[in-house]
Amino acid sequence: MPSLYIHVPFCIRKCDYCAFYSHSLVNSPKDLISVYLEGLEVEMVKRQKDAPQGVSSLFIGGGTPTALKDSDLECLMDLIQRHFRLDPEAEQTMEGNPGTITTSKLNILRRYGINRFSLGVQTFDDKLLSAVGRMHTAQEARDAIGRLRATGFNNLNLDLMFGLPSQDMGTWQATVEEALSYSPEHLSLYGLMLEEGTPLHSRYKVGAIDETDETDEVDKEQKLESRCGPAENVGCETLPDDDLQAEMHDWAVKRLKQAGYTNYETSNFALPDYECRHNLGYWRGEDYLGLGPGGVSCLNRVRWKNIEEVRTYQSRLDNGQDPMDESGQEALSLQECMAERMILGLRLEEGVNLTLFRNDFGVDLRDIYRDVLERYKNKDVLIFQGDYLRLNPKYSFVANSILQEFVGLV
Repeated sequence: MPSLYIHVPFCIRKCDYCAFYSHSLVNSPKDLISVYLEGLEVEMVKRQKDAPQGVSSLFIGGGTPTALKDSDLECLMDLIQRHFRLDPEAEQTMEGNPGTITTSKLNILRRYGINRFSLGVQTFDDKLLSAVGRMHTAQEARDAIGRLRATGFNNLNLDLMFGLPSQDMGTWQATVEEALSYSPEHLSLYGLMLEEGTPLHSRYKVGAIDETDETDEVDKEQKLESRCGPAENVGCETLPDDDLQAEMHDWAVKRLKQAGYTNYETSNFALPDYECRHNLGYWRGEDYLGLGPGGVSCLNRVRWKNIEEVRTYQSRLDNGQDPMDESGQEALSLQECMAERMILGLRLEEGVNLTLFRNDFGVDLRDIYRDVLERYKNKDVLIFQGDYLRLNPKYSFVANSILQEFVGLV
């Protein structure tokens, strides 16, 4: 039974760091949401055959799904309910941003069975929110949390970010402490990534100033201003370095453990029994359907991605065509599947299950990854514990560089 992800490619305005496919509603044609919903319904009818027994979990992301007006949000929820069967106890998550959360929208979500909400807070510091182009204020985040609790959401995730422009340890700690004061069941902590094609990437990567340059200070200031506006713009000239970001991460891990949260995945923390079941499915290598423009699916080791442009997506479906992008279907090799299982599984606190790996792939991971396992086991980076291979939590912040060693080894 696969999980189900619905991509809602709309937001009020795109944040400066966001590389996900989405349309700003400020600049979009008025009929674009209707076009999206029409295409989505056709795709749902087409994909019902891939989930004959229903879906194991639901995650509605974006974009900002809560940027939809009430009638469009209700239409979306009705489509999902009519075309896919979900157990009433299944985890059903909606993603949203402060400033778009109203009581009427939350009541619609509750009526259709949404029982988990993921709120994009990022920080409770208004200057830092402005520095990365977030639309909301810290007070709107506080108000949204209050509305979510008042309408009965008792499974709440807060997204927080560290490594923001001009963020220091004190402002990061203040955000984490305030988040804890609301007793969320789940927290996701992400380091800022400078994704190519985003305004922040242009500001800090493309327009980086060489501090060893012998150009005089006046010329450097002019370069800085041409890159990102007047010098008084908050955070324009500085990003926390890697050492400070590592300290921010390590402090948060210790603080959340002290508060009763389990760091069950590199970036995710939960109170007991509140781990995100939908995302655990991805990390454990389970099948998933991703519907909507840009949605990614993987069934029976075959992966494909939908085309991103809304009108082309709808037009293809309306004409009986598949909405896949130009790359088409990708039949994953056994080697690729094994590498993905290692990379994603070792991000989990539980690690990779040796027996399940052998049952799924017909080989023992200790045989095929012998060299890399020996090297890191001797350094106490990788640990065999019972029927699991785990990453030593001390190395979680640099996990990606370690995990990439499993690619192409078979």
